[in-house]
Amino acid sequence: MENNLIIAIVIFLIVTFLFWKFTNGYYRKGYGEKLWNQWSSRLFFWQGVIYTCAGITFLILYLLKWANVLTF
Repeated sequence: MENNLIIAIVIFLIVTFLFWKFTNGYYRKGYGEKLWNQWSSRLFFWQGVIYTCAGITFLILYLLKWANVLTF
């Protein structure tokens, strides 16, 4: 069970980093520098990142379970 938790955390961190790397510039440019420097805009961005990456992580873990790579 501990191995699966570690795998899930690692997958979540990797997906979060990649998602942040690809979308940070787009949202920063979309909001503009003045609005981006306000905490509410960044909070909204990070909430979306965490929710989206949690869903992607769940999907990846489900696919790994379905393919019998992980057992739990």
